[in-house]
Amino acid sequence: MSFTYGELKQAVQDFIESSETTLVNNLPVFIRMAEERILKTAQLSLFQTNATAEALSGQPYVPVPGNFLAPMSLSLFPSNGSEMFFVEFKDLSFVQTYSPDQSIAGAPRYYAQFDNDYFLLGPTPNQDYIAQLQYMYRPASLTAGGDDGTTWLSENAELALLYGTLLEASVFIKNGPEMVQLYTTRANEAIAALKMLGEAKQTTDEYRTGEIVRRKQ
Repeated sequence: MSFTYGELKQAVQDFIESSETTLVNNLPVFIRMAEERILKTAQLSLFQTNATAEALSGQPYVPVPGNFLAPMSLSLFPSNGSEMFFVEFKDLSFVQTYSPDQSIAGAPRYYAQFDNDYFLLGPTPNQDYIAQLQYMYRPASLTAGGDDGTTWLSENAELALLYGTLLEASVFIKNGPEMVQLYTTRANEAIAALKMLGEAKQTTDEYRTGEIVRRKQ
């Protein structure tokens, strides 16, 4: 089973048993909220990518990619040909405390997200580097296309997307607590299955671990 954008919107109305105008107008919002919940809960290697940027001498800031969701790793390639090395992700307050004086340069050891547009390196780079960021990215929403459009989530995580959208819609229309709890449970179960896929089954294979052995009933 999978959903197109139009099919998902119709399924939500059928489950809720309502086509009230305000509800229908807000369906794209509910879908995006469900997508965000999924992406921030289940780490799927499918939504990992890499980007490079310049980390210039004397400049402590490195740009954040526009579709950035969460960091995986940041490596620096020195301009003098020295060996590449990784820097460690920390809270902003940690980096600012570690390197309070940005005029003092050195080989960066830590980085933090300064704001939506920049990472902060600590200490300030003492030479030019090429920074390579591996990160989780936010894919295009199902709502960005037409009614016949699909995304990976709508084709492969359809239950998580459906029940996540139903949960948001139920809260919006102030549905009874029983239905809100039902959709919460169903959404969490579907996301948990997706989380296991992303964080366990995608990181190994039978060649390395053998087949799963289950006890006979």
